[in-house]
Amino acid sequence: MIAFLRGKLLEKHPNQIIVDTAGVGYDVVIPISTFSALPDTGAEVALHIHTHVREDALALFGFFTSEEKRLFEKLISVSGIGPSLAIKVLSGLATPTIIDAIRGGDVDQLVRIPGVGKKTAERMVLELKDKLEGLGGGASPAVSSRTEPALSAIEHDVLSALLNLGCQRGAAEAAVRKAKAAEPGSAFEPLFRKALELVR
Repeated sequence: MIAFLRGKLLEKHPNQIIVDTAGVGYDVVIPISTFSALPDTGAEVALHIHTHVREDALALFGFFTSEEKRLFEKLISVSGIGPSLAIKVLSGLATPTIIDAIRGGDVDQLVRIPGVGKKTAERMVLELKDKLEGLGGGASPAVSSRTEPALSAIEHDVLSALLNLGCQRGAAEAAVRKAKAAEPGSAFEPLFRKALELVR
């Protein structure tokens, strides 16, 4: 099983990257938190990897920190949560916020993530509340956006990330525009978090 991957970053998108390791290009699914921490294409990248094997496919899920990977593996142990939904959960809220919400039984916080209904959120709390030992918490405060008349490259990435989470295009575009108007000069992840708040 692949548990760690280091190589040249060939392509990066909000939910997927390609890493060249010794001439082999690995297609890796990532959450938003990892995307925002990536270097520019062409640079070296190192990721913690979860290899998911099914009868019909082998998929790699990559994480910038070991804590993200461990939380992902806890999430997919919950009945009804597969790898795709676990990535959406990690993309929908910052890792410390997810940990705090599960420990505190904050279902209302968890259902704000696109794709997570009340029953799923309740299962997450029930099944994981006492199984997050060793994982940090203490959510970082939310920040906001940037200002430009047309969507910039970062804002297009934010829009793409929202669409990957299942948001409707019209609502997602409106949320990105509102988010970028809220405060100037934000990087990808704060802008994404703000837009995700506004698209609900």
